[in-house]
Amino acid sequence: MQHYLIRNITVVNEGQTTVQDVWIRNERIEKIAPQISIDGNYTEINGEGKHLLPGVIDDQVHFREPGLTHKASIYTEARAAVAGGVTSFMEMPNTKPPAITQQKLEEKYDIGRQHSLANYSFFMGVANDNVEEVLQTNAKKDRVCGIKIFMGSSTGNMLVDNYLTLEKLFSESELLIATHCEDEKIIRNNMAHILEEKGEAHLTAADHPLIRNEEACFESSLVAVQFAQKHRSRLHILHISTEKELQLFSNMLPLAEKRITAEVCVHHLYFTADDYVRYGNLIKCNPAIKAEHNKHALWQGLLDDRLDIIATDHAPHTWEEKQQPYLQAPAGVPLVQHSLLMMLEHVSKGNLTLEKMVEKMCHAPAVCFRIRERGYLREGYYADCVIADLQQATTVAKENVYYKCNWSPFEEHTFPAAITHTFVNGHLAWQNGLFNESKMGQRLLFSH
Repeated sequence: MQHYLIRNITVVNEGQTTVQDVWIRNERIEKIAPQISIDGNYTEINGEGKHLLPGVIDDQVHFREPGLTHKASIYTEARAAVAGGVTSFMEMPNTKPPAITQQKLEEKYDIGRQHSLANYSFFMGVANDNVEEVLQTNAKKDRVCGIKIFMGSSTGNMLVDNYLTLEKLFSESELLIATHCEDEKIIRNNMAHILEEKGEAHLTAADHPLIRNEEACFESSLVAVQFAQKHRSRLHILHISTEKELQLFSNMLPLAEKRITAEVCVHHLYFTADDYVRYGNLIKCNPAIKAEHNKHALWQGLLDDRLDIIATDHAPHTWEEKQQPYLQAPAGVPLVQHSLLMMLEHVSKGNLTLEKMVEKMCHAPAVCFRIRERGYLREGYYADCVIADLQQATTVAKENVYYKCNWSPFEEHTFPAAITHTFVNGHLAWQNGLFNESKMGQRLLFSH
């Protein structure tokens, strides 16, 4: 395996920004110091003027395998992730068939081992009738990131609306419980009212945040929080999209001590309901991108630590599927290749600091999920790291989009930064537009 000495690079880590040399040997970061001298064979990288960040850990992606591989696969989307500086991901169970048995879950890990350029973990899925199967995951809590409950609209048979099921899981799961929170009854009522008012033919993506509104998110998130408080469960609510939900979260404890945590996604920090005019179904996602005041509140919640993690909810669909009428067009946006660039754009605009961005995209997922030896630039840790050039722009175009669906809402947009190198376990998997697939990523391990 090649060894690397990165010289004179600006290291952003644990709230500090310093110019250092970094020595990567085998899979690990062996030394970080102002000046390093090494004998032997290695590749030297001149880091002058560039930044070294920990690899991004994305705690919520949909890579569509098995069963939906016309949209995406673990192979294609993990490559796209690495090109964007994401070195580890946690993938959702709503595939076809869904990962709601131990066998189906382990089959996904086998695919990851063979085909994922990034490090990987897969959530165990919950249905109304598989509680005992889910609880078997307690025996794997050092090797599985968590269990996923769709407490709102979902694909297939994964909507969990049985309170007895929820009661048992929140009381007996030893793993982190990640929830998608939208109240199904409120959504159905809103849909009925809007259909009656406008008629199906006149619905557009702009109606999406009215159908899947603030109330639907808040009421479902409130139920999840109440279950977690009752049972002292470890709850992580995904993709918070409303101002109202922020009252459910606290910043009074350090992240490592929180029992209830929350994630915000890059698209809810970037777009507002005003953008449906331009993008239409391309930014239709669940929960919906909503009115602008929510975005401002989410930024405040992120900066004051009520929101703990930035992720993507990367959810690709084909271009043809997205061109259908609003009701037929599926919800989800492909984002994992561009999430770090999106946030670096916010850094350039002064919306947050580089240190805070690294905290929310790299450190916090590692702390929240208790991932072993990742998420930081530390001696002895796995060398999952990214070189970013903040002076080099990246223009998104069809030919440099690596998602299998081959489109991005950011086509023709220019980001004011570039991801030049991505290391996964010390392996230089991406360098200046070229992949090296001679070594796959690893299964994430967790400390409980």
